[in-house]
Amino acid sequence: MNYIVVGSGRLGATLAYQLFLNQHKVTVIDLDGAAFANLPPNFRGRTIEGEVLNQGMLARAGIVQAQGVAAVTSSDTLNAVICHLASRVYQVPHVVARNYDPRWLPIFEAFGVQMVSSPLWAAERMEALLTTPHLRSVWAAGNGEVGLYEMIVPAAWAGRRLAVALPKDTRPVAVTRAGTAMPPTDDLVLKAGDILHVSGTPATSEALRTELQQLQEA
Repeated sequence: MNYIVVGSGRLGATLAYQLFLNQHKVTVIDLDGAAFANLPPNFRGRTIEGEVLNQGMLARAGIVQAQGVAAVTSSDTLNAVICHLASRVYQVPHVVARNYDPRWLPIFEAFGVQMVSSPLWAAERMEALLTTPHLRSVWAAGNGEVGLYEMIVPAAWAGRRLAVALPKDTRPVAVTRAGTAMPPTDDLVLKAGDILHVSGTPATSEALRTELQQLQEA
């Protein structure tokens, strides 16, 4: 598979290297050639120095054959434009942009661009670790609209059926007991210390956090 990474900062270089390690062909574009020093010495992809929006640059990078483009420059507007061009003009099937400033999220929404907002994700993750360490976020889809959470079943839930224990609209994904994971069923009777993975929206996870916090303070 052919991928183009625009921006060779720490994130771009790490992403390009991961793709390279997974046997993909990778082209990295950056305006500043010195940024390629962020790539590990054993990286064997292509590097192109120059302005990505200059005529012919994307063609030179092989965008016509690319299966994916990641725009991870330090400019939110540039990232949005790159992904818009890749998706709408060149019909690249998979594009994703990095968002630096959450205030610019409407730009990405207007362009219909998939993006990862590192400040927003990091803030939500750190808030969860600070305020509710017993409910841990382990994965987020999109920009956190749906998340996967890990929790340890409290003693107060012991003996409850799984369907009764969870707040409304929270979906069980897996239950791990004594080191063995099992698919969840509504009639499963919980035991204290079970590790429960659930999915939900920020609203449903907040309801779960509130309940667990109340149990901890009781």
